[in-house]
Amino acid sequence: MKRTFPPLESLEITGISSDGKAVGRHDNKVIFVPFVVPGDVVDVRITKSKRAFAEGVAIRFHRHSDKRTEPPCAHFGICGGCKWQNMNYDEQCRYKQQQVEDNLVRIGHLDIPRIEPIIASDKIFFYRNKLEYSFNNRRWLLNPQAPPSMLCEKNTDDTDNTDSHRCKEKDDNIARSERSEDGRGLGFHLPGLWDRILDIEKCYLQEEPSNAIRLALKSYAVAAGLTFYDQRKKEGFLRNVLIRNTVSSQWMVMMIFGYEDRMQRETMLDFILQQFPHLTSLVYAINEKTNDIYSDLTFHAYKTQDYIVEEMGKLKFRVGPTSFYQTNHDQVLKLYNVVRDFAALTGDEVVYDLYTGTGTIANFVADKARKVVGIEYIEDAVKDARINSEWNNITNTVFYAGDMAKVLTSDFVLHNDKPDVIITDPPRAGMSDKVVEQIIKIRPARIVYVSCNPATQARDLALMKEFYNITKLQPFDMFPHTHHVENVALLEEKTAVKEH
Repeated sequence: MKRTFPPLESLEITGISSDGKAVGRHDNKVIFVPFVVPGDVVDVRITKSKRAFAEGVAIRFHRHSDKRTEPPCAHFGICGGCKWQNMNYDEQCRYKQQQVEDNLVRIGHLDIPRIEPIIASDKIFFYRNKLEYSFNNRRWLLNPQAPPSMLCEKNTDDTDNTDSHRCKEKDDNIARSERSEDGRGLGFHLPGLWDRILDIEKCYLQEEPSNAIRLALKSYAVAAGLTFYDQRKKEGFLRNVLIRNTVSSQWMVMMIFGYEDRMQRETMLDFILQQFPHLTSLVYAINEKTNDIYSDLTFHAYKTQDYIVEEMGKLKFRVGPTSFYQTNHDQVLKLYNVVRDFAALTGDEVVYDLYTGTGTIANFVADKARKVVGIEYIEDAVKDARINSEWNNITNTVFYAGDMAKVLTSDFVLHNDKPDVIITDPPRAGMSDKVVEQIIKIRPARIVYVSCNPATQARDLALMKEFYNITKLQPFDMFPHTHHVENVALLEEKTAVKEH
């Protein structure tokens, strides 16, 4: 039998955890509560209780924080994204700045200089240039009597004159649908529910015609009787659609089908081009695997080119279906300018760009360096990186594909010259111990570490603190309304180590 706990009354929310949940304290125990804001005072239904912490959901508001703002998205509180949409943007940035400091000082135990004020995003809505949606035959249906955008509704009991709100819990707001026409959805996976989709009406992450494309695809697919993917049985014709766009309004639609049916596929692709004739690129792939990973699929262009072109300053970059490119293109130029400034290039340096992707950083700094060497795991991304250099008439870059730990060896350094500067921009997991060890062995004068996860960045920097001082830190907000924060760190070799 599931254990039940008495409600926790009048809990004051005092902060935000590293994973974005709001927190309060009761009897020396941390209480994690989603979708509330520091300064709120709420009653909480406890859903899980451990010795040091508990988790719960707000069921009644006694006081609303002055840090609150009204979320515009009707899916807020149910969708797994944009969890901070109900928090003032200035406060979001303040907590992200604090997250960087907490990870470096409290977790990494690092001596750090003053952290520069976070560089906020000029756009807090419609800032992404890439979204991925999933087709699914079991979507979650909103209760039509549930509040449209909030988990809470005003208390209408006239006998209660307190400033309180009663909250409908998420489980009361949604009901599982049967496998039927109404059960077909196109949207995002719900957190922790691998086989369920939240059907999206309007997403505030990507500008139009992103929403129009998604809605047209669903309408066509339902009318045509096409099968949506069944995550349990691993079958169905329609699996995923990805939509990408550039700062110059080039658009790419990537359709992923569960199996080949040429007639149905071509009819659907023709519909897309008819409805959206200004698409720059329409590509498709067949995914018969049991997972949704698409980086290893073969994409085919359909009556269009197989790439779009992104612009950054004076440079142009080819972005293919599996190419990595920063998803907030307005912020990425600011970030790369900081990276180049931290590198302090004079034109004589050899630079290694680790985890180079499509070579955006490598090509961006190339005009200030003697030579830039990029290393990336995905072969197709490396091909794009080479093309990007050719497009921009850059002749002092070379790119290699392979596992970073296996490529970055002593022989590799002998062949490509010892780097004066290493720029590294790893995935959220950070760098492996072997890669960190090799960087220490190479001992460049400067390391510019770009991270999308300050926790793993702090871990990696701690491994290098014997040999390097952290001299500059610059956080960035690339993803408004989420807890994610980017941080750029400059490491400079210690003088004592040089003399030794």
